[in-house]
Formats: sequence, C-alpha cells, structure tokens
Amino acid sequence: MDIISNALEFEQRKQSFKTTSERIEASREVKNLILSLNKIYKVEKDPEIMDLMKRLTVIKQKIEKRLKGRP
Repeated sequence: MDIISNALEFEQRKQSFKTTSERIEASREVKNLILSLNKIYKVEKDPEIMDLMKRLTVIKQKIEKRLKGRP
C-alpha cells in the first residue's frame, strides 16, 4: 500500500510547477502513480482507489494543459 500513500502525498503537495522541466517531471510521476493504482484496482476493485485515480487524473490533465500551452 506504499503506492497509495505516495499518491495521497502527491495529491496534497503544493501544485505550483514553475519550470517546464518540473511540469514534465510531475506529469510523469502522476502517470506512474495512476498506472500503479490501476494495477491494484484491477485486483481489489476498491472504489476508494478509483476515486483517488480520478482525482490524480484531474491534476495530470491540468499539468498537461499547462505544458501544451495556448494554440
């Protein structure tokens, strides 16, 4: 359950990524957390894990939107 605690810690962390490299690093980290949680969810079918994945996905989408910039 170390992955779940890491995911909760990431979610509570301050989300101000100043540089592009910080955003890329955060995006990769949250992607790995989501994929790891998905593996756990496939086995346990715990709705709390699904809720955590959804919240992390929202954070990931915000980071990636900022990475892509304006058209």
